[in-house]
Amino acid sequence: MPLELIADRPGHAVLQEYTEPPLLPDQVRIRSLFSSVKHGTELRGFRRDSADAHYPWNEELRLHDRQRQPARDAPLRRRLGNMCLGIVTAAGDQVQGLKVGDRVFGHLPIRETHTVPGGRVRLVPEGTSPWALMYWDPASFGVGGVRDGHVRLGDRVAVFGLGAIGQMVVQLARLAGARWVVALDPIERRRDAATRHGADVVVDPRAVDAGMELKQHTEKLGVDVALETSGSSHALHDALRSVRYQGTIVSTAYYTEPMQGLLFAGEWHRNRPNLLSSRACSEPLPDYGWDFARVEEEALALLVEGRLQADDLIDPIVPFARAAEAYMEINEHPERSIKLGIEHERD
Repeated sequence: MPLELIADRPGHAVLQEYTEPPLLPDQVRIRSLFSSVKHGTELRGFRRDSADAHYPWNEELRLHDRQRQPARDAPLRRRLGNMCLGIVTAAGDQVQGLKVGDRVFGHLPIRETHTVPGGRVRLVPEGTSPWALMYWDPASFGVGGVRDGHVRLGDRVAVFGLGAIGQMVVQLARLAGARWVVALDPIERRRDAATRHGADVVVDPRAVDAGMELKQHTEKLGVDVALETSGSSHALHDALRSVRYQGTIVSTAYYTEPMQGLLFAGEWHRNRPNLLSSRACSEPLPDYGWDFARVEEEALALLVEGRLQADDLIDPIVPFARAAEAYMEINEHPERSIKLGIEHERD
């Protein structure tokens, strides 16, 4: 029987057998070739450790209902993984535009096969690598963050947090016209990756006073836009201290713990910065004519055209047999990864 990667309890991953359902007329069956993980959002659900993990979301009121708290020991069976590239092995007679042998990709979990409606996947564009396509999701949220921050020609930009979204934001800020981009992260392999992809300066925020450092790099003015992608409240405070008077701070992150080190004190009061929350799939979006579908199309186009580079940003890559072990390792040791890739088999 085929295997899929699931969380059978908070913080624990395992490969488990499943039964493939019968193929319906509008469905395709796919054999997986390469998969990847969405580190931030996905690991939050894997650990179930965020402030909102046990409070249901009320869509009508747009808030978490903190008066209804499910049992914390409720069973967990959560499929893991975010993106997959594979090959079509069967197609229902109502499927249009896809045939057996086509290479396709989409937002799918880590498992050996998929049986899904044909509309859930897309043909792999000619000449596009699997690694680039695995960055479609973080590139989309990076596009949203850069647009929300109104990064403009000549701006000085700081990117706090160099995971998958942060790596995309470094490049997107340059594409949007930024003159100078500084990238900050405590993890060396992530700073090295940002350097390869266009950051003018990289900074270890543990080694310096980040706000002071960035003011010195900008003739004491501060950056025009700071984007915080890490989910660290300390990084958000550094971002607040690094921007110029009435500068902009954009947070694309979800903060899983009570805020520590974040002080709405002197700089907040005196410098009047603009603090924005960015989530590209929360609609309506601020700009007329833009929705999440358009953001996704733009992100994918930039990857396919090679204007966003991601081929060396899947790190590490492990065989499917090691998926559970590797998944738990990136959760426990984030310093060992940028974005986990799973190689099912070579095409």
